Amino acid sequence: MLTNRQISIVDTTLRDGEQTAGVVFANKEKLRIAKMLDEIGVHQIEAGIPVMGGDEKETIAKICKMGLKASIMGWNRAVISDIQHSIDCGCDAVAISISTSDIHIQHKLRTSREWVLESMMKAVEFAKGQGLYVSINAEDASRSDIEFLIQFATEAKKLGANRLRYCDTVGIMEPFKIYDNIKRLREAVDIDIEMHTHDDFGMATANAIAGVRAGATHIGVTVNGLGERAGNAALEEVVMALKYCDGIDLGFKSEKFRDLCEYVSKASGRFLPTWKSIVGSNMFAHESGIHGDGVLKNPKTYEVISPEEVGLARQIVIGKHSGTASIKSKFREFEIDLTEVQAAEVLARVRETAVELKRTLFEKELMFIYEELFGYPEH
Repeated sequence: MLTNRQISIVDTTLRDGEQTAGVVFANKEKLRIAKMLDEIGVHQIEAGIPVMGGDEKETIAKICKMGLKASIMGWNRAVISDIQHSIDCGCDAVAISISTSDIHIQHKLRTSREWVLESMMKAVEFAKGQGLYVSINAEDASRSDIEFLIQFATEAKKLGANRLRYCDTVGIMEPFKIYDNIKRLREAVDIDIEMHTHDDFGMATANAIAGVRAGATHIGVTVNGLGERAGNAALEEVVMALKYCDGIDLGFKSEKFRDLCEYVSKASGRFLPTWKSIVGSNMFAHESGIHGDGVLKNPKTYEVISPEEVGLARQIVIGKHSGTASIKSKFREFEIDLTEVQAAEVLARVRETAVELKRTLFEKELMFIYEELFGYPEH
């Protein structure tokens, strides 16, 4: 357990989240999302890419003027003119991004490590000269030569860079390797490290937490895990995992998670799966007889967190896998007290109907079963 450590959450829903193929936020939606992120406790909001100009730059400038508690960061290439656009918007922080892996340097940038270092250093020197907080982003860090990455971080720190963003750009890492890499970086260079992890192998949240355990101080996230390809580490997953797996309570207003996730889902045109970790509607829906019985006796038997903590409500769902305890509990909601014999009869009919319909049953369907078996209730 990692207690008494302040981890900063950097939300990039408005930048990396919007880079999800096919996603575009309306200007008003970006403003609303920024406000919601600030209200729940996000420490820094990466609001977009100022150099794009037009609506993008104008909206980022509006976010900077909203008086939010969170720091507002603009994303930039390692180009001085990009950084000037972030300054024009009023951003108090800049992310300066450049590739550090040989595959990117040779095939995307078609240049050399020396050019990468020189470009990064000029950009950092300029940004620090303007009094900005600087995150130097090592794009494709997870495929970079570790010695070059150490050199990159060392030179950035000398010029005053505040942190290094370790980008698992193509999502190829696993927690054990991430832990080793971040630990080595922290031992070699005394600089704050942000985990920026992608979910291509379904390990973005796990990799982010592993980085924190190795000494990282910041985690980059998006709401619902939006992002390119398989997405990024999800804000709601990271915050709750830190709290319950590592004993780090960031004091977030997690009861607002469901509302935030639903809003971003609609704004992005990406549905929120019922099985989504932390905020999916099935998180606190119990059908299995054993689970339903346990939860009715004590919710902690099958719920690690309470539904209210993330803005949801518990549901006892009646279907093929239900037991008599769930049946009796559900009918008490209808002000009907079933005997054990009656509950067993209803359950048999429920299972038969659920198999026939291939789904759980609605409340009216349960009442129809009751009426068919026992007639209309007296009240």
